[in-house]
Amino acid sequence: MTSALRVGVAGVGSLGRHHARLLRDLPGAHLVGVHDTDGARLRAVGEELGVTTFDRLEPLLDRVEALVVAVPTSAHEPVARAAVARGVHVLIEKPIAPSLEAADRILEAAERGGALVQIGHVERFNGALRACEPYLEEPLFVESHRLAPFAPRGTDVPVVLDLMIHDLDLVLSLVRKPVRSLAAAGVPVLTPSPDIANARLEFEGGAVANLTASRVSVERMRKIRFFQRSGYISLDLAAGVGEFLRLRPGVALVPGKPLQAAGIEELVERIELRSDGQEPLRCELESFVAAVQGRGPVAVTGAEARNALAVALEIVERIEDHVAHRAAS
Repeated sequence: MTSALRVGVAGVGSLGRHHARLLRDLPGAHLVGVHDTDGARLRAVGEELGVTTFDRLEPLLDRVEALVVAVPTSAHEPVARAAVARGVHVLIEKPIAPSLEAADRILEAAERGGALVQIGHVERFNGALRACEPYLEEPLFVESHRLAPFAPRGTDVPVVLDLMIHDLDLVLSLVRKPVRSLAAAGVPVLTPSPDIANARLEFEGGAVANLTASRVSVERMRKIRFFQRSGYISLDLAAGVGEFLRLRPGVALVPGKPLQAAGIEELVERIELRSDGQEPLRCELESFVAAVQGRGPVAVTGAEARNALAVALEIVERIEDHVAHRAAS
């Protein structure tokens, strides 16, 4: 039997706390302890979860084989590099880093240290997405809306790196073609960087994606739709449900010939899609533990996350150019 993987968590804010909560009870893992630079928060999480706390990172790294890096994005590089330099495997929350240079330094250090790197693009584990996989083929058009009320967490980076990157990662992993061109627009509303953004990506092969993200919305929304030759998939990622619509078997559409049907229900078959109820973050942690123990592949590699970051940063640059142009006109 494989012995339990000794894991720690660096950063126990809103997301890191949940990592620690799940790792504490995860089969195959032993949560050694947690670290945070905020002493009050560290003590509160330690007491709440009944786990050992470390006010310094190095003593925690001395005792673990793997580390979840859930500190703010601006601190990903120093924490991740400190871990991988010791051969400690890391699960880094998205985005991998605030810049491509920082991402490259992390990946180079991991290669030197012989450490595995997985990135926390948790929507890959969304139950609704898993439910639609049997019907998902080659999307020709993708549309996503990811909206959230304003919260201080994540505002150290533009909304593209905070929220839109979830959908960028999904689209890039599903289309699997290079981006041929992109256009983007956005507006800073409550922070110095864009708080609402829209991007249109065109891929080699003809697929198109239209992505919208906002962190100044009055409502929450996490929806994505895929249009392909075989039908149309609509997913509510927050609710874990969706539907697949396609022509009913035996229905033939002949160009120039009127449809002989009373209504759309006679033409279209609706297949309900529903999550299996598993918590995506738990599934992500299970995959990380399995990858470190050699029982499965790395779900989201550092190279994939770097690619998503590169596209995200290009979107940010286009938005900044757009804002500067509007200010100058």
